[in-house]
Amino acid sequence: MADREHWFEDLASHMKAAYLRYSFTKGTVQEVDYILEATRASAGSSFIDVGCGPGRHSLELARRGMHVRGIDVSQDFVDIAQQRAAEESLTNAEFIRLDARSLRDEADLHQRFDFAICLCQGAFGLMIDDRQDVQILKGIRKSLKPNGLLVLSAFNAYFSVKHHDGADFDVLGGVSHETTDIRNDLGEVKNVDLWTGCYTPRELRLVFDVAGFDIENISSVEPGCYSAASCSTELPEFLVIAKSR
Repeated sequence: MADREHWFEDLASHMKAAYLRYSFTKGTVQEVDYILEATRASAGSSFIDVGCGPGRHSLELARRGMHVRGIDVSQDFVDIAQQRAAEESLTNAEFIRLDARSLRDEADLHQRFDFAICLCQGAFGLMIDDRQDVQILKGIRKSLKPNGLLVLSAFNAYFSVKHHDGADFDVLGGVSHETTDIRNDLGEVKNVDLWTGCYTPRELRLVFDVAGFDIENISSVEPGCYSAASCSTELPEFLVIAKSR
């Protein structure tokens, strides 16, 4: 495997499948229900899942007849996703190790997909430098066919300042930092640092415009409860639906 490219890889290497025990991963079915409703995607549509993790959204989409390519910076997560796809004979789900920041250079993936998802800070928002978030968006745009749709979640800066007492918020950088314990399948604990880039709706409109997207909707959501709810300070994430130019 290549050298570590991102700080999250060490966390993924420790957690492996235990990642799927965390409560924020339990709403996959509802999240995919809403994504399919909001995008009007039908069986046979092609999706790229950017920052797919162990593949929970990709696999659920594949179960519903979509063709999915999942990419993630963690080889450990990619291996888990591949194994689960094989166990379920989901030949319409493929997974590769790829840093989302490199997607714009992967010509064989460009203009191949009807839809893209980037959820639960799988790639966008895990960058301390917001210019890399723009880089990720530009790569996603290149991967989409003309007028392709992207569904992306971003951490709510208002919520972080108002409610996230266990984290330090860098006002200049817009990044939330916390230290927490994570566990693996054996229950072994590792203390780690987490960084999450946070956004306001105004900032999301700006970065999406720079990256070549037109935003169709921004709503306030939380894991397992995706909807078109109005933006607020009370829910931890914004869900963006945007069309590539």
